[in-house]
Amino acid sequence: MSKAVSVGKIKIGAGNPLVLIGGPCVIESESSALRHAEKIKAIAGRLDIPYIYKSSYDKANRTSLRSYRGPGLKKGIKILEKVKRETGLPILSDVHCREELDIAAKVLDAIQIPAFLSRQTDFIIAVAKTKKAVNIKKGQFMAPWDVRNVVEKVESAGNRSIIITERGVSFGYNNLVSDMRALAILAGLGYPVVFDATHSTQLPGGLGKASGGERKFVPILARAAVAAGCDGLFLEIHEKPEKALCDGPNSIALKGLEDLLIMVKEIHSVVNAKGI
Repeated sequence: MSKAVSVGKIKIGAGNPLVLIGGPCVIESESSALRHAEKIKAIAGRLDIPYIYKSSYDKANRTSLRSYRGPGLKKGIKILEKVKRETGLPILSDVHCREELDIAAKVLDAIQIPAFLSRQTDFIIAVAKTKKAVNIKKGQFMAPWDVRNVVEKVESAGNRSIIITERGVSFGYNNLVSDMRALAILAGLGYPVVFDATHSTQLPGGLGKASGGERKFVPILARAAVAAGCDGLFLEIHEKPEKALCDGPNSIALKGLEDLLIMVKEIHSVVNAKGI
């Protein structure tokens, strides 16, 4: 069993309740961020599911130069700070360069290492030195056992508040595939494992100047991952995915969130009861 890691007041892993990490891929506006946070919090609250709000202030790895990246560091962090203050939710976001860490760490409860930066040693160590919880997004190009090296980099800075997130592996051109065996292998590293059920349905660069996605498969992968024993689900959630400014094709609709969470919570309770 993995050790428990705290993100704000939420504990993930070590037999704790299934945790939801989610929100719109990127901050679209202050009102949108607050609205999504409040609505998702209400759903998670009704189901007694611990919830960590996630949205990006800047997506530095978009497919095209013309893709929407977000409001940027200063404005985006102020919005996340307001979400945190008004909702009481812990906040997770991705950081793409060391220069932003001092500002971001003042607000974020967990800092996410983007998948494409999961081999960048100096950056990973700098994130670890903030002493914040570190969410390692496994690169699409990495085997699950390769994550041990990333974990050791974080640990080398004296930080053992580590979460590992699986989001599929490259499978030919513009496609990803999820291997549920990876969840067991990652769990063997001793830290909580989260499954990113929405990015796992992404078709990277599949639309030419943007990534495509197959959101219809999100519930299938989410159910399978919880049955395989993950400690949390990462979901990109939007009230109108077809109008989302980033990752709409693989985001799930807010209106379908509750039904999905009811189902995965039931699966998680069975897995925990059986000690699987």
